[in-house]
Amino acid sequence: MKPTKRLLVLMLLTMVLSTIAEQANAQRRRMMRPFKTDTAMVHDPVMAYENGVYYMFSTGMRVQMMTSEDLKTWNYSPRGVMPEIPEWTKEAVPGFSEHVWAPDVIRWHNRWWLAYSCSTFGKNTSAIGLMSSPTLGNPDWKDLGCIIASNSPTPNEDKSLRDNWNAIDPCFVIDDNDMPWMTYGSFWDGIQLVRLDTTMHVPAGEKPVTIARRYGKAPQGLVNPTSKYAGVNAIEAPFIYKHNGWYYLFASWDYCCRGEKSDYKVVVGRSKKVEGPYRDRSGKKMTDGGGTLFIEGDKAEFEGTGHCAVYDLPTTLLNLRPRTVFICHGYSKKMHGQAILIQREVEWTEDGWPQLK
Repeated sequence: MKPTKRLLVLMLLTMVLSTIAEQANAQRRRMMRPFKTDTAMVHDPVMAYENGVYYMFSTGMRVQMMTSEDLKTWNYSPRGVMPEIPEWTKEAVPGFSEHVWAPDVIRWHNRWWLAYSCSTFGKNTSAIGLMSSPTLGNPDWKDLGCIIASNSPTPNEDKSLRDNWNAIDPCFVIDDNDMPWMTYGSFWDGIQLVRLDTTMHVPAGEKPVTIARRYGKAPQGLVNPTSKYAGVNAIEAPFIYKHNGWYYLFASWDYCCRGEKSDYKVVVGRSKKVEGPYRDRSGKKMTDGGGTLFIEGDKAEFEGTGHCAVYDLPTTLLNLRPRTVFICHGYSKKMHGQAILIQREVEWTEDGWPQLK
């Protein structure tokens, strides 16, 4: 019996769809392979060092990770750091799935601690989670639940009954008494600081305090171009770095995540105490909108630059002299707004302020 025209069409269509599916599967397999790159595409990078290897963690599916032995060539691992997404995160943050934001990592008391952000864009129903592992090279990450969470009010709810801050963008800092703290925050009432206990969680009754805002009082008519919920207090991504008796608070001003329209920039202030008050070079408090400009887009290579971290590099055969390195992501003009890694060395002024070489 000869096949009908309709049957021939169905057979041909099946073959075409099978070919397309196989090509798609092959592309997915290629994307899941590790690869090397000299141009690290990252958002919100932080870094750690263990046994001759630098580990860079950043925003991505289950937390993106790259490794390097020379801070030049990076090995990209597409599988992500987290073995699985904990169920508590989906209950705490409706709409959150596997795209994990803005991690931070620190070595403290012989363990690595990694905090991560769970949120949805422009809203402050968010949570900061915690994982821990004894090593980075052969990790055994255990999820330790939520460090802190924030909630968005409903339209008719009294906003004073909810958190006026956003629980994302964590950064650990250990004070001079070997006690851990965490700074975090994005928009709303700005950058927060809270003391942690020895399990890296917030002790019962401990309340965060605001240590930096974008504006003491926002100019009239200012509009947030990215979210109607977050307001115009455009400050986020804190990082506290200790140097020579001072705590330096770096924070990002203005707007990320808009490609070539991004106008992100980093400012800095300092304090003798981890709790603050943090002041800029002119003496203005960062809670009143103070902040000394540290880096911004040059409009030639980068449109905007932000979400930074600062580290003292270990002395090795590849790095014979003590160095302090500043890292952040920048929105590349050449790459049409793609976020890529920026690395610059830090030097110090006579009066103790950091600046880029």
